Amino acid sequence: MRDKFYLPFIIPEIMEYRAQSTRYDQMQYRRCGKSGVKLPEISLGLWHNFGNVDRFDVSRQIVLKAFDRGITHFDLANNYGPPPGSAEENFGRMMQNDLRPYRDELIISTKAGYLMWPGPYGEWGSKKYLVSSLDQSLKRMKLDYVDIFYHHRTDPDTPLEETMAALDLVVKQGKALYAGISNYPADLTHQAAEILKQMGTPCLIHQPSYSMFNRWVEDGLLDVLEQDGIGCIPFSPLAQGLLTDRYLNDIPTDSRAAKPHGFLTEDRVILMLPQIKKLHEIAVKRGQSLSQMAIAWLLKDKRVTTVLIGASSVAQLENNLGALGNTLFSKEELDDIESVLLKE
Repeated sequence: MRDKFYLPFIIPEIMEYRAQSTRYDQMQYRRCGKSGVKLPEISLGLWHNFGNVDRFDVSRQIVLKAFDRGITHFDLANNYGPPPGSAEENFGRMMQNDLRPYRDELIISTKAGYLMWPGPYGEWGSKKYLVSSLDQSLKRMKLDYVDIFYHHRTDPDTPLEETMAALDLVVKQGKALYAGISNYPADLTHQAAEILKQMGTPCLIHQPSYSMFNRWVEDGLLDVLEQDGIGCIPFSPLAQGLLTDRYLNDIPTDSRAAKPHGFLTEDRVILMLPQIKKLHEIAVKRGQSLSQMAIAWLLKDKRVTTVLIGASSVAQLENNLGALGNTLFSKEELDDIESVLLKE
């Protein structure tokens, strides 16, 4: 009877990963500033959905599918999770088990600037903190070096020269190939770039928040980046989910806006809904989802090197990659979009 009815419990094994041979057939790559580096028009950020509170198998599927679709740039930070550090740890598992043979095809970045450990050396921009943080990040990701190391935010107390000296140091130590900055205003960006240039370690890239609903970079920063030959990688291109089809009819109970914490609130959604619906109508006429149009709208500016997206599923990743199918805008479309945005 046992032989007839008994089925042993089998633990599913993770299949060995082999990258698609067609991974570079459709993705377009843009030169990053005046450097020799090219980045895919869409990069994948591991800010959300890749921590220990998330399913590792889903996170792995997203990362591997991204690489199969030509995304070569994966963006992390020391505090990504939750808990902080866990996104790097999980990416390290993927590097060790899946992506190790493809290391030379990847651009992997991480950052430091926000709180990571207690005491006076656990955040901001001192050389002590930045060098220690990168050492920890490399261990978590099981890497000998990262391709880009960013200072994550400006420090009002540490001299800019010290912070840039830390970036210069880790590059010259071989722990990072390139230096970058994030969330810096235009004036400090130019100052940082000048300091790094004098040290012999040019600033490769700047990572600012930028979307249709958050256009602060157009007030000087993009001009500075072009002038100084620095690439631009906007994060939060969908304005924390506002620039998607998710809130067209209601506020889903499992959405960011429905949660009691976070940057996006129900009041914000309700306030922006008239613009969201009008932008959705324009996107439909273009044959795109709203999120696809929002990504394409950023890529219309050649000063933008790559757009940094997040994803909670392979389906969401694929939808966002669909933006690359139509990145051209007519003057009429741009005028219609601008008329909607000016009413914000």
